[in-house]
This record gives sequence, C-alpha cells and structure tokens, in this order.
Amino acid sequence: MKRTQLIEKEHKRIVWLDFVKFIAIFMMIAVHCTDNVSPAERSEPWYNLWGSFYGSFMRPAIPLFVMVTGALLLPVKENISAFYKKRLTRLIVPFIIWSVLYNLFPWITGLLGLSPTVINDFFAWAEPDQSFSGALHNILMIPFNFSMLAVQMWYVYLLIGLYLYMPIFSAWVRQASLKEQKVFLSLWLVSLFIPYLREYITKDLWGTCSWNEFGLLYYFAGFNGYLLLGHYIINNNINLSWNKLAVIGIPSFVVGYCITFFGFKSITAVSGQSVELMELFFTYCSPNVLLMTIPIFLAIKKLKFQSVAVRRFAVSISTCTFGIWMSHYLFLGPCYMLVESLPLHTMVKMIICTILLLSVTWGFVYIVRKSGKLGKWIMG
Repeated sequence: MKRTQLIEKEHKRIVWLDFVKFIAIFMMIAVHCTDNVSPAERSEPWYNLWGSFYGSFMRPAIPLFVMVTGALLLPVKENISAFYKKRLTRLIVPFIIWSVLYNLFPWITGLLGLSPTVINDFFAWAEPDQSFSGALHNILMIPFNFSMLAVQMWYVYLLIGLYLYMPIFSAWVRQASLKEQKVFLSLWLVSLFIPYLREYITKDLWGTCSWNEFGLLYYFAGFNGYLLLGHYIINNNINLSWNKLAVIGIPSFVVGYCITFFGFKSITAVSGQSVELMELFFTYCSPNVLLMTIPIFLAIKKLKFQSVAVRRFAVSISTCTFGIWMSHYLFLGPCYMLVESLPLHTMVKMIICTILLLSVTWGFVYIVRKSGKLGKWIMG
C-alpha cells in the first residue's frame, strides 16, 4: 500500500476537504497580496479596478476554513477537557510565538541600524516605531488583541473562540433534528444582512443601543453558522449533480461576486473612507460572500482525487496551512516589492505575488515542520 494511502487510512483523511483548505489558503494569501497597500492607494484607479476585481474572488477564504472545521469536528467526540487540551494547545503555543516575533520585528530592525521605513516595507499598515517600549506594549496587548504588525492573527482569536464554543455547541448539534438545524441556519442567514442594515437603515438594530450590543439575532450570528453549515453539508450528503451546480451554483457565485466587486469598488473609489466602510462588502459573514462560498465547497466535494500525486499535494499543504497562516506576513512585503518591480499588468502581478508568496511560505513551513517536534510546535 502506498505511503499516501497509509496516511489517509491512519488519519481517516477526507482528501477533498484537504483540497478545500488548499483553495482557502490560496485565497487568503491572495487577499493579503491585494491588501498590501496604504488606504490612500486603495482609491487609486489601478488598485480600485484590479484590486477589487481580484480581491473580490477571494472572499470565501475564511468561510471555507470554518466550514471545513465544522465538517471535521462537529459534533465533538472527546470530552471537553480532552478537546481543549488537544486543540487549543496546538493553536495557542504557535500563536504566542509568532505574535511575539512579529511585535519584536521593529525593535530588531532598530538594533540592526536599519531605517524605520523598512518596517512599512514588510508591514504596510504598521507604525514605524523601533522602540523597545512600543514592542513591549504590543506584546502585553496580545491577550486583548492583535497589533498592525500581526494583522493575520485576527483569525486565530476567532478560531480559539470557535474551539472554546464547539464542545458546548456540539451538545445541541448531536441531538438536533434536521429541521432544527435548518431553522438555525435560516435565522443565521437573516443575520448575514445585519452589516448592510446597520450601514444603510439604522445603526441601532433590533434592540441594540448604547447600553446593549446584543441584538435580536446576536445568538445566531457570526461564524458559528459556517461551522454548522459545514457539518450539515457533509453529514446530510448534500451532493448536487454537475448540471444542478451549473444551473444553481454558477449564478449564485456570479451574483455574490458582483455584489462584492461593485460594492467594494464604489466605496474604495472615494478617498478618505473609513476602514470599516471600505470593508463592508468584503465582510465574511454576509449574504454575498455566502453565495460565493457554497458553490465552491460543493464543487470541490464532487471532485474525484484519483492521482496519488494530487492526493499527496493536498494532504501536504493541508497540514501546513496553519503554519502558512502564521508566517506568511514575514515574506509578504519582500514578495510584493519584488513582483511590483516587474514590468507587468497589475492583475498579472497580483497573481504572481500570490503564487510566489504561497510557494515560499509553504516551503518554509514544510522545512520547519520536518525539523522535528519543536518545528511542529512552532508551526502548529
């Protein structure tokens, strides 16, 4: 029996979910390649068109990751202590290591006698502060939130929260009927419109006000819907034919994409917009992103991975995705500057930057993980 088959048998791998994780990490790398510009540059015509065009395709990244988590882990089979020990330790240790390293980076550049401008070459949105006090402040703030030197860590806070939530949520998922799960998903679907209702109708929505931020659908809102959706699809054998996917999935993706693209493009075309408003149509928990996410998930589910090489590729990159997530910001700036110097069309440069950054980071993570137990602790 081939090595890949042995690995799959031992770990009971679902290879198409590994491939979903590959697509998700590719999309997330692409998002960060298009985001590596200042707020002022976002309104420039070259970015406004091609950054919007390319970046809008990539919004399903995080929902796909969360759906895979729900598909694999819901309902949780271990007791709560065993689950927390196994899952949270593997998240928190590399999270702390990389968060500290990122926040020490500006101070280290100062020790090396480098110009403060090098900080923005690596981290476009960060303050070029080389003081140790600034680094120490950011490190002490890690229990509360990420700094602009480690923006990608927002997802790790989210993932830790989902892992804390899953054993409790699992008690309901395990006994919930198909109808009850559909009711939850229906209410969650309504909650996806909240960002737009708050922006265009009223800030205080469904009971929210200055003394209450937990509105009517608060308990059904957020990424827990994607968790349940992943579980629902894989456990109820939702398997559309290619014809149905073409008839339903393609229009769904196109509608979701058009809303995302034209919404983001129209807002970023005007300079001086708040970051919150610029991100409105890029919100992951939104109906437009959901319309793009489901067809991708269902299409990959239908693929048959017969090639051993393809299976090996999917499994390899899947095991490295968390390390890639943690470490890729270290290489983003240099890759972006290298590609930006090429005499190519903006769209082509974005694609090249994505492939280059993913390849470099994947290779780095793979080597570190292969170095031994310590490497796996560093990369997760």
